[in-house]
Amino acid sequence: MAGKGRNGQARTQQQKTRRRQAGLVLLGFLVTIALALFSYTSPWSLIELRSFDYLSTLHPPAIPQDSPIVVAIDEPSMAEIGSQWPWPRALHAELVKALRAAGAKAIGLDVIFAEPAADPQNDVALAAALGPDVVLAGDESLIVTPQAEQFIRTEPLAEFIARGASTGIASVHLDRDGTLRQIPPYGDGFAAELARIAGRPVSADAGNQLIQMFGPARTYPTVSYYQALKPDEFLPPDIFKNRVVIIGLSLQNAPTLEKGGTDTFATAFTVHTGHLVSGAEIQATIFDNITNDLFIARASHGAVIAAITLAALAAAALCWRSTGWETAAVTLVVLPLLAAVSFLALTVNGTFLSPAGPALAFLLVVTGQATLDYAAERRSRRDITNAFSRYLSPALVERLADDPSQLKLGGERRTLTILFCDVRGFTTISEALKDDPEQLTTLINRLLTPLSEIVLESGGTIDKYIGDCLMAFWNAPLDDPDHAIHAVDAARKMLAAIEVLNAELKREADAVLSKPHVLKIGIGINTGECVVGNMGSTRRFDYSVLGDSVNLASRLEGESKNYGVPLLIGEETARLAASQFITVELDSIKVKGRTTLSPVFTVLNKATAAARTKHEEFLKRKYGGTLDAGDPAFSELPDALPELVRYYQMVADRLV
Repeated sequence: MAGKGRNGQARTQQQKTRRRQAGLVLLGFLVTIALALFSYTSPWSLIELRSFDYLSTLHPPAIPQDSPIVVAIDEPSMAEIGSQWPWPRALHAELVKALRAAGAKAIGLDVIFAEPAADPQNDVALAAALGPDVVLAGDESLIVTPQAEQFIRTEPLAEFIARGASTGIASVHLDRDGTLRQIPPYGDGFAAELARIAGRPVSADAGNQLIQMFGPARTYPTVSYYQALKPDEFLPPDIFKNRVVIIGLSLQNAPTLEKGGTDTFATAFTVHTGHLVSGAEIQATIFDNITNDLFIARASHGAVIAAITLAALAAAALCWRSTGWETAAVTLVVLPLLAAVSFLALTVNGTFLSPAGPALAFLLVVTGQATLDYAAERRSRRDITNAFSRYLSPALVERLADDPSQLKLGGERRTLTILFCDVRGFTTISEALKDDPEQLTTLINRLLTPLSEIVLESGGTIDKYIGDCLMAFWNAPLDDPDHAIHAVDAARKMLAAIEVLNAELKREADAVLSKPHVLKIGIGINTGECVVGNMGSTRRFDYSVLGDSVNLASRLEGESKNYGVPLLIGEETARLAASQFITVELDSIKVKGRTTLSPVFTVLNKATAAARTKHEEFLKRKYGGTLDAGDPAFSELPDALPELVRYYQMVADRLV
């Protein structure tokens, strides 16, 4: 039976495990599908791009040594020139000549000259200064109205292009959050035209790739416009020699997001600094990206979904057996690890695969399964509490709820100590109260309540109430190595509780001048191997015990009145409790179904060694058949062991 019980428990546990693992697989599948679909949405794209902002700026590469130099139209230049923007085009002509004389390889004017100047002489002066080494900014824009979509391309004046200058489209594409992250897809882009003039090859795959920023605003080498007009006077020698120079608005006090600015853009570094970057510096950054293959390629959408799937599988593997603090600890390691892998792919391989998808998939599976496990644990805890609150003390129920592994249901063989307690003369009391059933019920409840509390406080399990009888056992469902001692101690406290209750009943009866009901109980305790578990039908059952040892405990309770003692215990109980209590043997009885005699004992409050020795000699004569009614022990032992007076009298009466 024990083997079948264990097999049943194992099968039940296997079924629960299989159901949990099937649910975990379903959870991982649903998370993967949901995130795969969500990854096609604009909000998800912004989440990925925001993670790019942080990772790409975590440890940016250094600016290439031959990077462009920015000539800034800035506040100091406005102060030196003594004029607000825009300046006369003749002044730009002077700057182009000065840069060419200083050895600049290519000159880019990030200023659009699409309309004639108010003074035609300014256009003549600028046209005279232009040549094949100059790129002028152009613009492309798409105007969307409810009626139509209109594509507009704005180019410099034809007379400027006729002098050999080329047009470079300086337009950029911003993401939905207003941040610049992509390299413009123009074949004749401003930076691409500068690279062509400077003889620098441009990667054919750069269009629409992600820009690797090198730092916040004013990261690039920058000189003021007024300084570049007179480089020999204000700048180090050969500063422009064989260099690409980009001229454009670049204020020293980089504008913030809140204030905005002309020809300024939010970049990946804006999340750290809050400042915008000038268009001239953006063009310099694009130049270095496309000529040095420093741009970042986006991972394909298939790779994103594959990463999400792998992360969900890894999370399922982590939660396959259980979830707990170890799961949380591993999750805290995995999430930054995913970010680190994405960072390495970005810096080493130049590919960006956002960690947001895999991290969210891992987190959703782990937290989802942890939540399900917690809910299952709460249900199990509630079921255990509901099932055992009738049998066990709150402290033991709490222990079972905290650690359900201590509970074995379905029937197992264990050594238990069983106690039966019955009211003596209950039939007489019932007869006296037959016309007052409510008082009878109250009396029984007043009796059983303290007895039940004593059982629970001693770590026992209440099996059932049978009318005026209480059945309890120790060492199940929780282990109790001192189960026999605790059962005997509970029995002694129960006998003391009856005396207290009788005193209360007497006081109550005296107050109304009636005869009190005197309650007496008999207790039988036995220790032995039993089968314990859920007993009953598939629809209704109780946690109970079965076995020959249970029958003997019940028989001992009934026999206690025949030996004149309120407590009778079995041989194994007496052996286990002897270290804490004074146990004395009274007789050997034959139990139905057994062929051998079973010694029975009782527990005394006090007894001298001499008295116990005399009692043992008394038993030898009794078992040997040499005891008669005139034996001197009948007059000596009642004084030595007054708790056994009735026992000795009953033995003497049987010998007459």
